Amino acid sequence: MAEKQAHLNGAYYGPSVPPAANYNRPSCSSGCGCGCCLLKLLLKIIISLVVIIGLAVLIFWLIFRPNEVKFHVTNVRLNEFNLDNQTLRYDLAVNITVRNPNRRIGIHYDHIEARANYEDQRLQSVTLTPFYQGHKNTSFLNAVFRGEQFVRLGSDEVADYNEERISGIYSIDVKLHLRIRFKVGRVRTSRFRPRIDCDLKVPLNTANGTLAAAPFTTKRSDWDY
Repeated sequence: MAEKQAHLNGAYYGPSVPPAANYNRPSCSSGCGCGCCLLKLLLKIIISLVVIIGLAVLIFWLIFRPNEVKFHVTNVRLNEFNLDNQTLRYDLAVNITVRNPNRRIGIHYDHIEARANYEDQRLQSVTLTPFYQGHKNTSFLNAVFRGEQFVRLGSDEVADYNEERISGIYSIDVKLHLRIRFKVGRVRTSRFRPRIDCDLKVPLNTANGTLAAAPFTTKRSDWDY
């Protein structure tokens, strides 16, 4: 009995405690820190956004099948184009048709600026009236440039002018600088700023109202984004 009592009075420490497990912080890969992880995450987000935007554009195109709006210069009238001591006097009227062939897309022309240029020298800028163009619609623009402008022409440009004066046909560039929004249903896009380039060969009207050369023929203009 005494031996049993002595055994019960001995120290008792319970079951042994296992050693603490070592904790290693997870990393992207060996030798790659947090900056690398953030860069990879950012790259994945960018790729995902590009894919989503691309799919949205594809779906939009498949649904609406947008067609390019067409600009044509249908008529021009040049009553004066006279160079005198680096001063160019001009009187030019340009008629332009704008055709929207789309069935479901309308266009807001919020700003239209027409610029006339000769030998890379700007003659004049005029602002045309803003308008909305509906589906499958043809609209008409008329730009009139009249006045005089000092131009810096070198000997080659003056020689070109003299040749054109003899032929009665002048190379005049008319450009439309636009601010437009597309309308699909009730949704309007943000503004775009395209440019329309019209490279024209314009015959001069003589004093009696006849043309000095062959009449002008309709010329299609080009988009420049």
